Amino acid sequence: MERKPRWQFVKDTAVQWIEDQPFQLAAALSYYTLFSLAPLLIIVIAIAGFAFGQEAAQHRIVETIQGLIGQDSAQAVQGMIENASNQPETGIVSTVLGIIALIFGAGGVVGQLQTSLNTIWGVTPKAGQGVWGFVRQRFISYAMILGIGFLLLVSLAVSALLAGLTQVMGTLLGTTAFLAHALDLLISFIFVTALFAMIYKFLPDARIEWRDVWIGAASTSFLFAIGKFLIGLYLGRSGVTSAYGAAGSLITVLLWVYYSSLIFFLGAEFTQVYATQYGSGVVPAKNAEPIAVAQETQKRESPPPEKRTGGRSVRPGNDREPSRDKIGRVGR
Repeated sequence: MERKPRWQFVKDTAVQWIEDQPFQLAAALSYYTLFSLAPLLIIVIAIAGFAFGQEAAQHRIVETIQGLIGQDSAQAVQGMIENASNQPETGIVSTVLGIIALIFGAGGVVGQLQTSLNTIWGVTPKAGQGVWGFVRQRFISYAMILGIGFLLLVSLAVSALLAGLTQVMGTLLGTTAFLAHALDLLISFIFVTALFAMIYKFLPDARIEWRDVWIGAASTSFLFAIGKFLIGLYLGRSGVTSAYGAAGSLITVLLWVYYSSLIFFLGAEFTQVYATQYGSGVVPAKNAEPIAVAQETQKRESPPPEKRTGGRSVRPGNDREPSRDKIGRVGR
């Protein structure tokens, strides 16, 4: 595969990112996050809480959210978690239904994320999969949630270990605060990179090599770190949520998810373009096909409507160029 110049790589990434309508994808993901955030966090906290306790896991998540979107919005998220988890006893049937609703609610945002990544990867599930396709998609969503909980568990364990090491090294070197901050940044970067790598590797209906995944995940994590600072600066100084009164904290959460999604999708586009131009390519999974192929198949199976010319019905020929969206973007 002939390598393109780096400036062409950057241009292709930007152009294809715009073509994939990231603003629409980010808006859809923000909407699903609004309804899935509390159930998702409850399940993740429950998984990590097996080893470190519910309070420690919840404190870690709320602390992270507070660093991203501020204290008021973090308290709003904490209130959502507590209200959703502290439901009164209403019987076995209601409890079972509540658990089912919790599980389906948590999977909604993951399903939307999978759809968005399929668009960026240039693939789509094959038609006619029926119930099996739905079950498979849900299974992947819940496996991803379990993976997030496991990563949080590892993050808590590493944080506890490094906290002890920081105290020892700080006593010897006298630089406790600096070491703690540096190690916290390192843990955060590794955690986010691992999370992005897991999402890029397993969530889309496509196969991509681990080498390309790690390069894309690390690049996305770097972009995300810069974007996180800029988004926090904007939300903290713009006063954009002051007009919403009591709902301002919730609006802050939605805006943060929206802007962060744009950065995440840019990183996903970077990964896709890198894998296609420099890596081993992006290959549709067995249950998927390139979007361009699906569009052409749908065209062939749907005859064009008749139009009347000079008193007689004629079927127009296919005088359009084939859809160029995603053509040539799926690798070997």
